[in-house]
Amino acid sequence: MEITQTEHRFELIEIDRFRYTTPNQIAAFVNHLKGIEQHLRLMNATQGMLTGSGMPEYLMRRTGGVIGLLGRLLEDGAQEAMESGKEMIDESLLDEIVLRRDWPEQPPDEPVIPAAPQTADKKTTRAKRPRNKVFDDPGPAARAGA
Repeated sequence: MEITQTEHRFELIEIDRFRYTTPNQIAAFVNHLKGIEQHLRLMNATQGMLTGSGMPEYLMRRTGGVIGLLGRLLEDGAQEAMESGKEMIDESLLDEIVLRRDWPEQPPDEPVIPAAPQTADKKTTRAKRPRNKVFDDPGPAARAGA
């Protein structure tokens, strides 16, 4: 199998999702949240904002322990907290953030692929776009003004 250009540039790291069933798994997830919490710079942030009361359970429920979804939810939440002037993250703020995973008909690990538009006879049509000639070299005759 040939290595792609992207594979030459980046190293793919597989990270498993967090689990939340054993005390060790719960502690690992909460420790991860503590690390994130320490780096959030919100004016009204409090200690335990992500790790206190029912927030770890809420975050686990919303993201299924998927690190990428957790990061996206908290990043979008922090952005909303700043834009709204609330300057803190809580469940009510995060409830306003939509993750693809929140869509009930969408399995948690599958990307959302919108349905192709249908024409009247149920066939999809795609207009062929003309070729972009911006970077074509017209050759020496065209450059010389001939």
